[in-house]
Amino acid sequence: MSASRRSGTTDELGPDEPEPDGSDLLAALLDGMDAALCAFDADGVVTHWNREAERILGWTAAEAVGRRGFAGWAVRTADAEEVEGRLLSAMEAPGRQVNEFALLTKEGGRVLVRTQSAAVRGPDGKPAGVYCAFSEVHAQIDLERSIALSEALFADASWGVVLVDADLRPAVVNAHAARALGMGRTAVLGRPLGELLSQGVEELESALTHVLAEGAPPAPAEMWVSVRSAEGEKRRCWRSGFVRLASPLTEEPVPLGVGWLFQDVTEARQTEQEAALLRFRANQLHRAARAAAECEDPGEAATVHLDFSLAGFADHALIDRVAGGPVADGEGPVRLVRAVATPAGAPGPSLLTGKAGLPVRYAEGHPALQCVERAGSVRAGSAESTPERTREWALARQWPADSVHALCAVLRSRGRTLGVVTFLRGAGRSRFERADAMYAEDVAARIAMALDLEGLVERP
Repeated sequence: MSASRRSGTTDELGPDEPEPDGSDLLAALLDGMDAALCAFDADGVVTHWNREAERILGWTAAEAVGRRGFAGWAVRTADAEEVEGRLLSAMEAPGRQVNEFALLTKEGGRVLVRTQSAAVRGPDGKPAGVYCAFSEVHAQIDLERSIALSEALFADASWGVVLVDADLRPAVVNAHAARALGMGRTAVLGRPLGELLSQGVEELESALTHVLAEGAPPAPAEMWVSVRSAEGEKRRCWRSGFVRLASPLTEEPVPLGVGWLFQDVTEARQTEQEAALLRFRANQLHRAARAAAECEDPGEAATVHLDFSLAGFADHALIDRVAGGPVADGEGPVRLVRAVATPAGAPGPSLLTGKAGLPVRYAEGHPALQCVERAGSVRAGSAESTPERTREWALARQWPADSVHALCAVLRSRGRTLGVVTFLRGAGRSRFERADAMYAEDVAARIAMALDLEGLVERP
């Protein structure tokens, strides 16, 4: 019998006098099972050993049956006492006992197995031995780890995790991703990405499509997106990684979608951009100061400062000086004369204008006049909805027709107001922010120093 030994011990585990056909049937049943099976009598001697046990450990039934315990062959000697005690303890315990430990193969390798042991009763109802079913648990542990990892990612992860199906729609999202998208976890499911993001959708969908077709990219990608929310659009930078998902149940990989993992790095990137911008602007001011120092004409020096400050900052710039010369605070209304302007409609350096001394016809409440009255910077922008209305808005303020955003900074030197410098941005550019106003005030201070020299403005 390939799976058991015919002996008195075997008789205790089965019928008193089993017929040959019954023994052969029992052996066939044991050998045909997917689980590895073995049995021990009350003294711990192996009485049964099926083919699956032989496949897992390499020991044949002839080599295993009749051995006492696993010591010295299927278990390390140091572990034998503990393993034997845990297996045979099932004779005194009700039901089945589950254990995990390492067994040795015939070649000397170690196999982690999970066992289920239960007592075998003799004719008198007393424990006569133990049967033990065991199987390799590497696959089981891998599955459990995968499930645990999935649950952790979708519950406790500190980065966003989104499973996107083959139609590029979210199928599963974790709590972090739902918060980043400004919606509940169920509200996100099945919605087109264009309903979740107002900008950056094309780049994200292109990346997802590439992963579905070609596989994951070699490195994470940083994407700037605008998230739709109840408070309005929020500009965010997400460091994203992608993995292609395929079914493990088919011979040929069937795409299930893409796993998209992202982390919000907006603050870090904004800090880097701001630092780079500050370095660039400081360098421009330094270059402007060196170039202006070579100018004999103060007006030319002012235009040099203006031209260097425009790089990456604004599309147009104007300098309006106070008619009649500098004024002290509280001297009443002032009139402004255009002194310097960038060419309208064509690139080029700033030009000196206003030689006739005619005041610019600024309406009451004009940003440049407000700037003089407040002795501080003033920001303005067009709220018109059409290009034609925006053009009318700009021309009404004596600015180039393509102007959309304006920033006026007062020119002051030695406690007196010399004029106003106005920076203008066109359509497609962002509005001026507080950091821009600080830079404009720095530029204005340098221009004021140049204009306060003899020869351009009239001294009292």
